[in-house]
Amino acid sequence: MMRSIRGRLLVLAAVWLGVALIGAFLVLSRLLDGFVTDRFDAEAAAAADALTAQIEADAQGGLRLAAPPPDPRFGLPLSGWYWQLAVDGRVVARSPSLLDGRLDGPGGEITGGRGIGADGAPLRVLRREVTAPDVEGRVAITVTAPLAQIRASLAQIRRPLAISLAVLGLGLAAASVVQVTAGLRSLDRLGADLRRVRAGAAERLPLPDVRELRPLTVEINAALDQNAGLLGRSRQHLGNLAHSLKTPLAALANELPPEHRGQALIARMDRLIGWHLRRARSAGPRVLGQWTPLRPVIDDILLVLRWPLRDRGLAVRVDCPEQAGFAGERQDLEEMIGNLAENAVKWARAQVAISVACDAGRLVIRIEDDGPGMARTDAPKALIRGGRLDEHGASGSGLGLAIVADLAALHGGELRLERADLGGLAAIVDLPV
Repeated sequence: MMRSIRGRLLVLAAVWLGVALIGAFLVLSRLLDGFVTDRFDAEAAAAADALTAQIEADAQGGLRLAAPPPDPRFGLPLSGWYWQLAVDGRVVARSPSLLDGRLDGPGGEITGGRGIGADGAPLRVLRREVTAPDVEGRVAITVTAPLAQIRASLAQIRRPLAISLAVLGLGLAAASVVQVTAGLRSLDRLGADLRRVRAGAAERLPLPDVRELRPLTVEINAALDQNAGLLGRSRQHLGNLAHSLKTPLAALANELPPEHRGQALIARMDRLIGWHLRRARSAGPRVLGQWTPLRPVIDDILLVLRWPLRDRGLAVRVDCPEQAGFAGERQDLEEMIGNLAENAVKWARAQVAISVACDAGRLVIRIEDDGPGMARTDAPKALIRGGRLDEHGASGSGLGLAIVADLAALHGGELRLERADLGGLAAIVDLPV
């Protein structure tokens, strides 16, 4: 079964046009066949009437023809145009075209009969029986016309008829294509609007000018609103849960002395709570119809990190096109860039570089440093929740890279860890535009 509405409509239109045109050709051909055949029958009947008018009796009571029909076709030998007069089965006169032949056939009156000429060609036969004054017996008048000439006349008419219907069919097919394309253009626009919402260029679908698509658009917009509402409520619940769990932990940590071994368990629980809350947030549904420019987010994150950058004397190089944007919420983008930038600042010796590229429908964010970097075999461990390659190095929870990887996957992208051109670690977030 064809799964394209456009294809189905075009196929149905083609089948309907084909059936209609073939039916029209057959009906018109039949009408023309009757018209042409009736014309030949009328000519044969006119010849029979002329023969009847010229019949007269001779002195012996026999039959003679005062004057033959003037039609020259009856004078051409074996032309198929023949006439014959017979009295009680005895031929008394015939057309010159018949030569020495004889028109035989069943008795009685016949209109539109079939016969065979002296040369074996098929004929259309008109036979009429009349009586003449002073002529003994019934006079049988037979007039024929060649079927080949009738068929040739029909062929001359059918050919332009077929061409005309074919041209009409092509015109109607083109009109069907235009009609279907124009009729489905609203669906194409709806699909384009949905892609814009998904890419973050719009938050809702505009109401189409087609009445039939408006209920569908309203339902899609309602689903978008419901998606945003559910996500907002889930984040609120997660925030409440984080507050209810972290507050007792903080109080417990304050009650215990710093050297107490329970402090390590509290820190571990705090890291695990943070991980699971972040994981639940990143694995949840994302709000559609969001678009966030990158440059302001990068500037804000560097503003937050200005004191660590100044204290360590680090230089930051930023290469970001002004038109670069992220198809998602700002807080997701801040989470990814913030974690990677903070990680780069912790490990850099003198320089951090942030570059953004948009190419072939992909958004590539590259954050690198000139620190010690990591071995290729250590990259999988760094993406594991709580995984740290140096437990005695810079402070942190070991959750940042894993959270970035989860958020990138949520948005249809990935996080890659490679050797940086500066010599340290290059964290690359590859996302769809």
